[in-house]
Amino acid sequence: MNRKNNSYFFSCITLIMLFACKHNENEYHSLTDKIEAESKQFEGVSISSERYIGDIKTIEITEDNHTFLIPDRKSQITSYACTECHSKPVEELKGVALKKAHWDVVLEHANQEIMNCSTCHNGNDMDNLQSLTGKTIDFNRSYQLCAQCHSSQFEDWKGGAHGKNIGGWAKPRAAMTCVNCHNPHKPKILSRWPSRFNTQKVKERD
Repeated sequence: MNRKNNSYFFSCITLIMLFACKHNENEYHSLTDKIEAESKQFEGVSISSERYIGDIKTIEITEDNHTFLIPDRKSQITSYACTECHSKPVEELKGVALKKAHWDVVLEHANQEIMNCSTCHNGNDMDNLQSLTGKTIDFNRSYQLCAQCHSSQFEDWKGGAHGKNIGGWAKPRAAMTCVNCHNPHKPKILSRWPSRFNTQKVKERD
């Protein structure tokens, strides 16, 4: 096929493709075209997560290049500040004839031979947590404790792939922390029976 015939051939193919394309409503050349076209109806509409955050008190954190809101942990702990009771070192409080404190706390987190209360709590500074290296960690940033052992989950959480985002991906981004879904002393999610089929509601709808 010479150059002239070759040019004519490709011109014909182009014309066929142009006329073969569907330009009817809701029919697009690609997924990107569809997203762009159908997104126009939302231009100027501001979707915010604030309505979903509601009255949850939040703080802003930055981890690596991720900045987002998390619930204020201290305001969720009814007995905080801990020094209201822990006015003396733990060793001195042990002998005090008082009702046993934290009676409902059962530690089922890793092996008890390698993990106990002092792994995360500093007996001399009960208003803060402590890392494995003895670094002070604020209760509002307790996720930093979890990150020491659960590094892959921590990376996923920062990016939004692990845990619960409040209001989806609407701005400002807000996310629950580890302790909002996991009991820090007993983090395993327990199995539950599935919800029963509500036959009464079915009867009411008939």
